[in-house]
Amino acid sequence: MNYYLLIPFLPLAAFIINILFGRSVLKENAHWVSILAVAGSWVVAVATLMDVISGKTLNQNLYTWIVSGSFKVSVGFLIDQLTAVMLIVVTTCSTLIHIYSVGYMHGDKGYYRFFSYLSLFTFCMLMLVMANNFLQLYFGWEGVGLCSYFLIGYYFDKKSASDAGKKAFIVNRFGDFGFGLGIIMIFITFGTVYYEPVFNQAGSFAANTVNFLGYDVNLITLIALLLFCGSIGKSAQLPLHVWLPDAMEGPTPVSALIHAATMVTAGVFLVARCNAIFSLSETALMVVALTGAITSLFAATIGLVQNDLKRIIAYSTISQLGYMFLACGVGGYTAGVFHLYTHAFFKALLFLCAGSVMHAMGGELDIQKMGGLKKYMPVTYGTMFLASLSIAGVPGLAGFFSKDEILWLAYSGPSPVGKLVWLIGTVVAFLTAFYSFRLIFLTFHGKFRGTHEQEHHLHESPKTMTITLMLLCIGAVSAGWVGIPALIGDAVGLENWISEFMRPVLGHPEGHGTHAEEWMVMAISIAAGFAGIGLAYFLYLRRTDIPARLSEQFSWVHRILFNKYYVDELYSLILIRPTIWSAKNILIGITDAKVIEAIVNGVPNAIGSFSRQLRKVQTGLLQHYAMIMATGVLIIVALMLLR
Repeated sequence: MNYYLLIPFLPLAAFIINILFGRSVLKENAHWVSILAVAGSWVVAVATLMDVISGKTLNQNLYTWIVSGSFKVSVGFLIDQLTAVMLIVVTTCSTLIHIYSVGYMHGDKGYYRFFSYLSLFTFCMLMLVMANNFLQLYFGWEGVGLCSYFLIGYYFDKKSASDAGKKAFIVNRFGDFGFGLGIIMIFITFGTVYYEPVFNQAGSFAANTVNFLGYDVNLITLIALLLFCGSIGKSAQLPLHVWLPDAMEGPTPVSALIHAATMVTAGVFLVARCNAIFSLSETALMVVALTGAITSLFAATIGLVQNDLKRIIAYSTISQLGYMFLACGVGGYTAGVFHLYTHAFFKALLFLCAGSVMHAMGGELDIQKMGGLKKYMPVTYGTMFLASLSIAGVPGLAGFFSKDEILWLAYSGPSPVGKLVWLIGTVVAFLTAFYSFRLIFLTFHGKFRGTHEQEHHLHESPKTMTITLMLLCIGAVSAGWVGIPALIGDAVGLENWISEFMRPVLGHPEGHGTHAEEWMVMAISIAAGFAGIGLAYFLYLRRTDIPARLSEQFSWVHRILFNKYYVDELYSLILIRPTIWSAKNILIGITDAKVIEAIVNGVPNAIGSFSRQLRKVQTGLLQHYAMIMATGVLIIVALMLLR
């Protein structure tokens, strides 16, 4: 299996070639290097998956990276079932989005730079999921964060884009600080940062406590929650969710690759990879489940009233990530990774369809200024409609299978908060279907509400974009069939393949309910999805006057949701403004101006002042020098007599 090394290093080679020669040599052909490299990674990833299916796994160190006393870490790779699934997700989505970007970014002055960053991101993400130790995972973790900063602020001459890039980078520092502390705690506790010995030893430390901020807390719980801090930041969960909607300032392929399909799922991957630690702490699992459930509901309610096409999908991403954490929090790690896998296809497709609409609308994002695009953009409409059906959980499509698995494990599992998060998840299923089809109906149905000039230029996107949409649509429709629940699988003679495949790494707790209860949970979730679609149809195609009347009648609710619960304003009040005030008045006004400047400028000024006074002694008159010498002699004689 040594060919697996090609998976991360082909994109790295593409980055080096493009960043060095893209501007002067490759120019408009820069995309070929990146596309061929990531396509090669996909081919090798598929071969690796076949090896893992046949029973081959690998845990190998490539070379020693750091040695310092008892601390030793190598660049190493772990290829198991979880890694294999993540490799397929990352390389498949990355390859298709690279191809899509050829049409979307055509003519951009930073063409080579864009593909360089995409290749670097793919390399870092692959290093993250293939790592066999926490430090290498942290390297990839920070690497994808850096690439996110580059790509969100790609249009760096646009203030909103550069601000969004800084916001994403800074907000993630809060979560990554906790993540870093968690890795330090792991080394202090286990004496190593390699996965295998850490996970094997974790059980023996389950009862240990440690004093943290004056309180005795369970050691494993503390480590799990510190690691989860990183997940909260990277996967945009409450309260560190605020960066992801603003990240839509980057080019749409970036939104699809980084902020829908791959990077934001790194937090879910971290929890799943560390399931041996999280499973030892009921408290940590409850925190994960409740954080996911509350974030999912929070983001879904905001998505109900937004009008920015990409931001609606961004809040949908935050909500669906919450679903994945909900699954992990009730012990259904396989279900969480399964939803990660299906979500990558339908969410990447939704973002790329949004990019196709923007391409036709000249960059317009307000869905209130669209309408009737169905006849101009049949491929975009058809693929986005199917992606929306998938995320709404319509039976037979990818999203149905993974969502149903999560809700059933929440309802029937042993978690003390299982029934609560199941109820929240069911409500979110209704809201998701509603806002997804609100977007569809306002964008593609009815009369066109934009300008005459916009209508004149409406057209379907080029083939490099539409072919990608159709390929992703296949995944959005059929990717879930690898995880058919036993209730249905037994009837049609199919098994839940992904659960069996992931069982050696993640386990797969079975629900404790009856078949009747499972049918009930499934029926409720399906009914919730269809109810959301039906309500959106009624409000935005049949009685289009009602939404405006409701927003007027419940203006305070609409205002709170439209302004995203004023979380950004709250952070500005309690964090940003005090920090800026402190920087200006304390760091600059006192520390810099009065302390540092006083030392830096005060010492030379004092020396200069003393020198100016001393210089006056040098008059050049003999009698002055004679008087000074006589005075000196008298002082010396007086001192000798006194002694």
